[in-house]
Amino acid sequence: MTRYRVPRIAHPVAVRQPDFWATSSLASEISLSTPRSIRPKAWSVPRGRIETRRFARAIELAACAVLLVGIVASPAPAQLADPIPAHIVKGSIAIELKTIAAGLVAPNYLTPAGDGTDRLFITDQNGQVRVVQNGLLQPASFVDLSSRLVTLSSGYDERGLLGLAFNPGFSDSSSAGFHKLYTYTSEPSSGPADFTVPLPSGVSFNHQSVVTEWQVSAQNPSAVDLNSRREIMRIDEPQFNHNGGMLAFGADRNLYISLGDGGAANDVGNGHTANIGNGQDTSNVLGKILRIDVAGNNSANHQYGVPADNPFVAGGGVPEIYAYGLRNPFRFNFDRPTGDLLAADVGQNKIEEIDRIVKGGNFGWHVKEGTFLFDPSTGQVTADSPGTPAGLIDPLAEYDHDEGIAVIGGFVYHGTAIPQLIGKYVFGDFSRSFAGPNGRLFFADLNTGLIQELILGLNDRTLGLFIKGFGQDANGELYVLGSTALGPSGTTGVALELVPVPEPAAVTLLGIATLGLIGFAAARRRSAACLSRKRHQASRFVGTCGGEPLGEPRHSESASD
Repeated sequence: MTRYRVPRIAHPVAVRQPDFWATSSLASEISLSTPRSIRPKAWSVPRGRIETRRFARAIELAACAVLLVGIVASPAPAQLADPIPAHIVKGSIAIELKTIAAGLVAPNYLTPAGDGTDRLFITDQNGQVRVVQNGLLQPASFVDLSSRLVTLSSGYDERGLLGLAFNPGFSDSSSAGFHKLYTYTSEPSSGPADFTVPLPSGVSFNHQSVVTEWQVSAQNPSAVDLNSRREIMRIDEPQFNHNGGMLAFGADRNLYISLGDGGAANDVGNGHTANIGNGQDTSNVLGKILRIDVAGNNSANHQYGVPADNPFVAGGGVPEIYAYGLRNPFRFNFDRPTGDLLAADVGQNKIEEIDRIVKGGNFGWHVKEGTFLFDPSTGQVTADSPGTPAGLIDPLAEYDHDEGIAVIGGFVYHGTAIPQLIGKYVFGDFSRSFAGPNGRLFFADLNTGLIQELILGLNDRTLGLFIKGFGQDANGELYVLGSTALGPSGTTGVALELVPVPEPAAVTLLGIATLGLIGFAAARRRSAACLSRKRHQASRFVGTCGGEPLGEPRHSESASD
């Protein structure tokens, strides 16, 4: 395999690709400067023979093309068919799953409100926020935003209700954030956006991503007041996919927002910055994590504030950007003890990654996918290149598409129910393929990058779901959300709590295993004794040894004997 080094390029990283018009211009220059001594004879023709001249011109252009190829072409970098040959293996940690909600469509996130109640709020991609209270899924929605969404494709879609966050002051009646919450939705394009990207004439945006503030009804604490709607920001999206969609408040009480690169593939095409992609272009917000102050008003639309220490406040990029170089950071979270911002960035064709996001950090897309150099012309990786080019931040952990097709970010476990998981990052992969629900549950040591698969139940069964999200409650216990349907359709959506393998069952299993070993040892002893007896023909009758006859007696005996 030919290895090569990408040149170090000034911030932001940009790898230029040949431009058609530049190539044409260069071809003309080569044609005009080519010495006569190496030109084909057909280049010199009588002026009156027009057809011959046209033919000669064609020959000239062909010769120029050959010369151009020799000058500007270089061997294509070798593509890596299997970037990470080692496979993810089963770890030693077994869990069970307990259903806390069923009959959902496509649940993708779960969170408490931070108000001291035991309520858990589940976002469903179809636009509803459902509530689990006292262990029961409540029949009424906390809020139903389905009428605001674009029409979702039931077969597969990445749009919808994607994010939910409660204000840090949600339970404090003296706070400006009392009973306020925020949603991230995919809505029809309706008017100017706060952030956009150029599109060719006649091409329209697919939809707009909208972050909105809501307030709980004063009359009904179990419902949102739809009249309280306040739009925070609106973002033009070129394609239907790669929307990000995560919302979360940090310890600094600022709201963090994840945005994908705008969609399609390889961060190229309509709505993607030529040559460098949106991920590397700090003049737009796609492929970024933003940070805003929902209580401020110094933004361009005066609906939020821009923190003074954001990395591009003084210039060089959009002031709202906190980190960049991301493809589709669908889920991130703040680790409770450390405050670390951990994001799972969904990859293109080869690599899925988990990043520790830092202020001003560039996480490489589309120059790199994970630690590997990325070729946006093919969508493939070419070489493992940790640490280079300079200025790009590599992931904490990664895996390739031998294991799955899209990383779904989770949380570091800080609960008490499963002690073996404490300190491990629990996450999953959407599925091994789009063909069927074959999601996988993983845990990772983010200090070493080691990823292992969880054992599911006593018999290590398969999950049998497309994994669509994770959640964490106030006690640090974790939840996985998914469905047997690929897209936002049906009613097979469930929310499952990660719990220990039931102790009585474990004891029973141990007892069965112990009895089995005792029985096996006894059977071995009986077999040895039987064989000894058979060998010495000590028996006076026909007996059995494990169902096998010991042998015939030496002589006939009457019953009277």
